[in-house]
Amino acid sequence: MLSRIISCGLHGIDGYIVEVESYISGGLPDFDIVGLADAAVRESKERVRAAIKNSGFEFARRRITVNLAPANMRKEGSIYDLSIALAILAATGQVSLPATAGMVFLGELSLDGGIRKIDGALSMALCAKSTGQRGILLPAQNSGEAAVVKGIDVYGAASLIEVIDFLNGDLCLEPCAGICDFDMLQKDNDAAGSPKPDFSDVKGQNGVKRALEIAASGSHNCLMIGPPGSGKSMLAGRLPGILPDMTFEEALEVTKIYSISGLLPSNIPLITQRPFRSPHHSVTQAGLIGGGKYPKPGEISLAHNGVLFLDEVTEYGGSLLETLRQPLEEGKVHIARLNATLTFPASVTLICAANPCRCGNRFEKNKKCTCTPGQLRDYMNRLSGPLLDRIDIHIEAASVVYDDLSGQGMAESSAVIRKRVNRARKIQTLRYYGTGIYSNSQLTPSMLDKYCRPCLKGEKLLKRAFDKLGLSARAYGRILKVSRTIADMDDCEEIQAAHIAEAIQYRTLDRRAI
Repeated sequence: MLSRIISCGLHGIDGYIVEVESYISGGLPDFDIVGLADAAVRESKERVRAAIKNSGFEFARRRITVNLAPANMRKEGSIYDLSIALAILAATGQVSLPATAGMVFLGELSLDGGIRKIDGALSMALCAKSTGQRGILLPAQNSGEAAVVKGIDVYGAASLIEVIDFLNGDLCLEPCAGICDFDMLQKDNDAAGSPKPDFSDVKGQNGVKRALEIAASGSHNCLMIGPPGSGKSMLAGRLPGILPDMTFEEALEVTKIYSISGLLPSNIPLITQRPFRSPHHSVTQAGLIGGGKYPKPGEISLAHNGVLFLDEVTEYGGSLLETLRQPLEEGKVHIARLNATLTFPASVTLICAANPCRCGNRFEKNKKCTCTPGQLRDYMNRLSGPLLDRIDIHIEAASVVYDDLSGQGMAESSAVIRKRVNRARKIQTLRYYGTGIYSNSQLTPSMLDKYCRPCLKGEKLLKRAFDKLGLSARAYGRILKVSRTIADMDDCEEIQAAHIAEAIQYRTLDRRAI
């Protein structure tokens, strides 16, 4: 007898429908799984056999062939265990086949028939909805995550027996309730999260704070350059406290990435706080960009819609930094393999920190730089011109003076700064609604003329700076985007000359070597 059960697979961060076909025929007992299955899928034969028997059902001692269609797509992982078991039981008449119509089944089986948590449930629930399925049944631990998707019934089950009783009409499973109020969930997650370091702890460095506020408001890349001990890492570590609230669409994108990577906490169905990733400089290219035998997202994708912080950026390999150029420009990572090309989202705010030279004392008044001209040249070449072009804001973090450290007054708190950031980001969200763009840094060249036209004085100032500093076309666009953000922070619709002037001062490294 032939039976068909609908399941789902993963291609990158997106799901696709997989038909699990089971055919039981005469002949010597055998159990084959075909359809370009990897080792984990092939090993499901023993898990399925044990789970069926230990759940009190009969496992047919006949020739069993299971096909996973489409056969040209590689199937990975243990997510097909439940659908394979149901297909076999439906083919032997132990499960009501009509009850499975329009349902997607996912889950890893334990030997005793329990159903274990899987990765990528959100992506597959979205796929089930987009293909017109009426419901999805998956492990109870994943039900809250999948229930984020509205317009489809989500059922959670803890064992194979529960699933079979539900399909045969002997058990009633209620659909899981989804998220009613995203804003309320966001506030609850913020309150439940660990306290973030506050900007009020930082003495001095008002110029750098201003630059980071602009970076957070418009999602602009930023490079901080200063001697050791000037507070670069301390400032970057407090950036999460001023990042703007995420929209529901941004939260879905981030949660999908963390779900397929197995990094989504079991008690959090939807990530509502912008990610902040800070990989060590010993990270590999696959760890930073993504990849591997079975490609997985790297740090730049895990920081999607959030911040990727590279401390001591000059310690990262030159070739490693160059791999960031295309993702920073496109907001995506393309990983090519023999059978397929995968695309992972990577729209990040890149924050970098670097010393001005190898010893760190260059440009210091009271300390002597011990670097030779050759060492300075080698140090400068670690950050290439094309990479610096993609960094919107270059800011110098000078050594903190004694008066700033000994002052008794409290600096501005992260909560106050975040209110301004949220106000500026809300202006951008409303302006670009329906375009798929959430911040000024994501503007395409064709959109600059529409949204970033400066006033006449500002245009003249920008022209003089372009000619004098020898700016590239990319740097020109970066200045316009930053000035657009500064204008939004001032609640000004037209970009003024003052906004252009401030944006230009953040491009000093276009002429000055590090």
